[in-house]
Amino acid sequence: MNKKMWIMIITTVSLVACSQFENIYPDKNIGDDSPTWGNQEKTGLFGGNGINLFGGDKNNEEANINIGVNAFLWRASLDTLAFMPLISADPFGGVIITDWYTTPKSQNERFKLSVFITDRILRADALRISVFRQEKVSSGEWVDSDVSQEIKIDIENAILTRAREMRSSGSFVNKN
Repeated sequence: MNKKMWIMIITTVSLVACSQFENIYPDKNIGDDSPTWGNQEKTGLFGGNGINLFGGDKNNEEANINIGVNAFLWRASLDTLAFMPLISADPFGGVIITDWYTTPKSQNERFKLSVFITDRILRADALRISVFRQEKVSSGEWVDSDVSQEIKIDIENAILTRAREMRSSGSFVNKN
């Protein structure tokens, strides 16, 4: 037999052998396949109340888990970039990455954004934005192009303005 076949046999035997340890937990009732044993309360992965990203009372205020960055900047960034398709949004790391977006007016250029929120305090320097631009050349390929600093500043200002509006109107509870 070859080496791969021996590895498969050893792995299978090892997995089958693990089944003998099922009854070593005295609090587990035989036939009870639930993820908790004994008289423990059954809760989800993040507790009974789950994760509460944007504040507010979800049964028990102390059970809430907050995002790792300023909630106003986070929500304002998502609101401002809502017209663009998202690739990734990480509220704990404060990173939003959009997919390429082509404006209806200009089919020969497209934009992609990366937003980084670096602090839990609503400040202008807690927001960093990278803007990427490509133009379609005559062969149909997309080629990287320069982005004016004004576009980046306009997007940052739009996000900061929206965040300040949300804070002053009390759109949601911020625990910072």
